[in-house]
Amino acid sequence: MIHHHPDNNMLLEYASGSLNWAHSLVVSAHLQLCTKCAAQYRMMNSIGGTLLDSAVPATNEDGESANAFARLMDRIESGDQAPEKQAEKVVARVHKPFAMKDPVFSDLPPVVSKLMRTNSTLKWRRLSKGLKEARLKTGQRHHEVSFHRIAPGNKVAEHDHRGKEITMVLYGSFSDADGVYTRGDFLVREPGEIHRPTATQDQECLCLSVVEAPVALTGVFGKLINPFLSIKPQ
Repeated sequence: MIHHHPDNNMLLEYASGSLNWAHSLVVSAHLQLCTKCAAQYRMMNSIGGTLLDSAVPATNEDGESANAFARLMDRIESGDQAPEKQAEKVVARVHKPFAMKDPVFSDLPPVVSKLMRTNSTLKWRRLSKGLKEARLKTGQRHHEVSFHRIAPGNKVAEHDHRGKEITMVLYGSFSDADGVYTRGDFLVREPGEIHRPTATQDQECLCLSVVEAPVALTGVFGKLINPFLSIKPQ
């Protein structure tokens, strides 16, 4: 059962089309798994439809029009991409995507599966013992979108946040001092909120994450390495 959800303000921004597309991606994935939030979204969308029809097209915080997220997903679907991405699609058609052979990717929300069509070859990098990251190509410049994979029983380094971080669990579960998060759970962390995610002992955990700034590791080691941390939206 899903216990952690986007708040009403974020759902309202999503329903009105004013939420930036990277956050919209994670909200959309959550809605595809959470019947409670999906029903709330439909209600908001229905109530706001008449008002939006008579309103001037809005722009979001990234300066994008309200339907930017829809246009992005249309580009992903149609193949309207840079030459190097077109080449990757050719490879994906010839070879079955490696990620799809992996059990942690066996049951992705449809919107994430759609994004995987342009990320069929994931480049994993080890952030620490038991923690790997694969950045996703999304064609935007404001947020880093990535998968984080935590080995069974592994504890991620304790960290703070320099900007908003949104995480959704896609497979397995993890916990921190505030609770336990399982498939479909939606977690928002703001600057000043320190936590240390820990995967369950018997299963890997896969998360979809969106960050607008690097994390800040705590402790003496963190003070040494934090100046070298950065994000790389793709």
